[in-house]
Amino acid sequence: MRAGNQAESRLFNTIVFDRQTLVTIYEQHNAELYRYAYRLLGDSALAEDCVSETFSRFLKAVRDGIGPVENVRAYLYRVAHNWITDHYRRQPIPPLSLEADMHGAMEANPSQLVAGQMEQDRVRAALLHLPADQRQVIELRFIEDWSHEAVAAALGKSVEATRALQHRAIIALRRILSEDKS
Repeated sequence: MRAGNQAESRLFNTIVFDRQTLVTIYEQHNAELYRYAYRLLGDSALAEDCVSETFSRFLKAVRDGIGPVENVRAYLYRVAHNWITDHYRRQPIPPLSLEADMHGAMEANPSQLVAGQMEQDRVRAALLHLPADQRQVIELRFIEDWSHEAVAAALGKSVEATRALQHRAIIALRRILSEDKS
């Protein structure tokens, strides 16, 4: 057996989930995957599409006998992340300076709400300028509040490697966001 096949057989096995287990997996992870997708996409319909496709791909993998044996959560986040990455690859990267149309928003919302939304959009745009692995480490560590160990498991890397990715991503984000303000 080749080394690649050995690693794959450790991650995936022909495991059969009964109907109730699949329902439980959906109930446990649906809301958190939606929040994750919504934060990254900024659009509820796209977030719903992402979650739907994530579970569809999961069920297909289970049906085909290649579903995850361990850490279903990490597997689902990986599928959702890949869907989001593919979505953004099909879109042009937005400019960092996001100008909001303020005339209608000021009447409907307090200025702090608008400023907060603009800052979220600015950070979301900055994240898109990071390499995919750095972006995912930041998303899982700080947005989803995962431990270093959980992030490492989700990415299939060592804890030290994910810490290094996190460090490089934070430095890059600081640079991107400081360049945007100047």
